[in-house]
Amino acid sequence: MSPQAVTVAYLASAVLFIVGIKGFAKPDTAKTGNALTILGMLIAVAVTGLVAFSATTEGLPFVAGTIAIGAVIGALLARSLPMTAMPELVGLLNSFGGLAAVFVGISSYLAPGHAYTTEAERNVHLVECWLGVAIGSLTFTGSVVAWAKLRGTLSGKPLLFPGRHLLNLALVGATIGLAWPFVGEASTDAGLTWILALTAITGVLGITLVLAIGGADMPVVISLLNSYSGWAGAMTGFVLQNDVLIVSGAIVGSSGIILTIVMCRGMNRSVLNVVFGGFGTEGGGPARKVEGEVRELDVAAVAAALSTAKEVVIVPGYGMAVARAQHPVKELVELVQAHGGRVRFAIHPVAGRLPGHMNVLLAEAGVPYDLVHEMETINTDFPKTDVVLVIGANDIVNPAAVDDPNSAIAGMPVLHVWESALTVVFKRSLGAGYAGVDNALFLHERTRMLFGDAKKTADALVAALRNV
Repeated sequence: MSPQAVTVAYLASAVLFIVGIKGFAKPDTAKTGNALTILGMLIAVAVTGLVAFSATTEGLPFVAGTIAIGAVIGALLARSLPMTAMPELVGLLNSFGGLAAVFVGISSYLAPGHAYTTEAERNVHLVECWLGVAIGSLTFTGSVVAWAKLRGTLSGKPLLFPGRHLLNLALVGATIGLAWPFVGEASTDAGLTWILALTAITGVLGITLVLAIGGADMPVVISLLNSYSGWAGAMTGFVLQNDVLIVSGAIVGSSGIILTIVMCRGMNRSVLNVVFGGFGTEGGGPARKVEGEVRELDVAAVAAALSTAKEVVIVPGYGMAVARAQHPVKELVELVQAHGGRVRFAIHPVAGRLPGHMNVLLAEAGVPYDLVHEMETINTDFPKTDVVLVIGANDIVNPAAVDDPNSAIAGMPVLHVWESALTVVFKRSLGAGYAGVDNALFLHERTRMLFGDAKKTADALVAALRNV
């Protein structure tokens, strides 16, 4: 391919990435956006392959076989994994992106793709390799720890060992300080020692940073690590002098940062507080003891309340995802509407284990997009709501965030479901949520518990409502 054709193809890929990501902003255009980004990636991979093997086909079978194996594994994972395992998969994929940046940075240092014309050009290339390896190694180990926490292999509690901030500061200082002798090193073998030391240092930094972050903050951490993988990809693009990799990496990096900030605002916390704070460890005193009486309703009573309700709000959470209850919930919505009630969904920014987790589940079940509302637009409507159904959510509806300044979630914006006339909570038990905080909502005077598996409960409600 001519250089002009390559430039045009890469430009087309970059445009497809940008337009595709813009499509993700709305549920009704997300599928089209996904298709456009896939097309952009296919063009980028194909053009890169043509450029790489235009002069020689040596190694082509190995590369083609590797791509085929990766494509098959990716397709099998996408088809077989449930939505509840998607956060773990995203964390694992982030780690692969970081590891790839490490391999590219080290290999490009050992075998640059072109001869240096000036000393400044050499220095710039070495700095690019250094940054790519540093970000990539931190992303790899941090993502593996996040994956293990989400999977349950590691505890979701923050590991706050003494002196961790000083250790992290020393690791960051070493990462910056060792770049000077690396860039000034004339011997490739000695430089390799420096860059391998960098890989180890930043790998440890990734581990210590994520170990200190609690499980309740994992959605934010996954988003942040996704951003890191994007910046690692952008650095790899500079190392390889590949424009489309620079653009795509910058898009992923910047969008990940924006999403992280949005989610942190949804928790009333800063990014620095999430990364360095240690969730739930800095309260001003003992949290208020949750006291009261648990009141239950049976399926028939809830169905009767829904049949006469004019305003109904459903708050989905991780429990709905685990039970795969979104399909009977959609049927429930249609039946309430048939009885004359208006039904809407209230989505908290950090509901579930992944940004947009609940939105994807509801879209999968065919819930109309205009019924789904973000917390900011629906929170003021709860006092005018007849019935709220909380399906598997916990921390995002906990009144302690509002009225207990010593709670671990104090100040976190939550859905004020307790202000409605009746709140029905679908739960297996009275257990605490991922933040480990007891929920006073379960004992509120206008709250009724409906114990059991969310899907079975929703199915029973559908059957009961049909007979009302």
